[in-house]
Amino acid sequence: MSGIRWVLHVDLDQFIAAVEVLRRPELAGRPVIVGGRGDPAERAVVSTASYEARVFGVGSGMPLRIAARKVPDAVILPVDHEAYLAASDTVMATLRAQPGATVQVLGWDEAFIGTETEDPERYARQVQAAVLERTELHCSVGIGDTLVRAKVATGFGKPAGVFRLTAGNWLEVMGGRPTRELWGVGAKVSGRLAKLGVKTVAELAATDPQDLVPEFGPKMGPWYAELGRGDGASVVDDTPWVARGHSRETTFQSDLTDPAQVEDAVRELTERVLENVQAEGRPVIGLTLKIRYAPFVTTTRARRIAGTSDRNEILARALEIASEIEPGRPIRLLGLRAEMAMPDDARQGHTPTRGGW
Repeated sequence: MSGIRWVLHVDLDQFIAAVEVLRRPELAGRPVIVGGRGDPAERAVVSTASYEARVFGVGSGMPLRIAARKVPDAVILPVDHEAYLAASDTVMATLRAQPGATVQVLGWDEAFIGTETEDPERYARQVQAAVLERTELHCSVGIGDTLVRAKVATGFGKPAGVFRLTAGNWLEVMGGRPTRELWGVGAKVSGRLAKLGVKTVAELAATDPQDLVPEFGPKMGPWYAELGRGDGASVVDDTPWVARGHSRETTFQSDLTDPAQVEDAVRELTERVLENVQAEGRPVIGLTLKIRYAPFVTTTRARRIAGTSDRNEILARALEIASEIEPGRPIRLLGLRAEMAMPDDARQGHTPTRGGW
């Protein structure tokens, strides 16, 4: 295949909910919410919601009990990781089978494709048709001349559509939009930019990168300015992804208030995290403890540690961090993330990524 080099971002529409509807065709067209063990009486959050549920304001991360209140007639289902992983594997295999495709997987439900073609829209529709035929799942495709532009373009194509963003139309489409709509710029960063007088994508694109350094540092300041222009990497990297860390978290059905309960919970989390870490065979170099106090205040405590694979040493460091928890304050959730040393041949790109939680 010959032509211009393009980046396509493929994003499965309402992926988890769509997989559930495939298994239960009678749910088609009904509001479907997936989260926890499917019981809104328990403490859990929404993993995904069908479009029919989203129109009522239900979104990922919302407490399941609130989602159930918003949509009383919704079908609420438990999370089934194995089913989603199996569907994802089939989708990614389908993408890799496309002519001239280089595929970079971003998660269960999204990936970049690098390809050369004279007609990227036609190629995108061929991708959509192949995925639909193989899996019965719909996807949206963003087309761009960089990874950032392709990723952002997908949002304009949803659901099941195709949209192109390039240097030529980036500011026309994105210029007047708030910076929080950029990939890699969340509400907090957008707020910090607003304090500098930068509220729109166009304003960020016009900002001197060095003017952002005092607020964001010498690496992130110029990077945010680059995001504002939609610039950045344009080559899709199919190097196998290597996890930087593993994490686990638990939402407790009753708040923890006793220090002994907290210690037991941290011990259990550490054991669960180390099951994954030790399978990687890489030493742990950092730990982050996530604490959600009742009713819903979340904070984290992080610590770098000397690289070690010793389970007792890692547990000791985790318990040290846990000792910083405010005594007597009710805790509804605890999470632990272990960061591992990266192998020399691991990919070290600058593609925007989501955090560990």
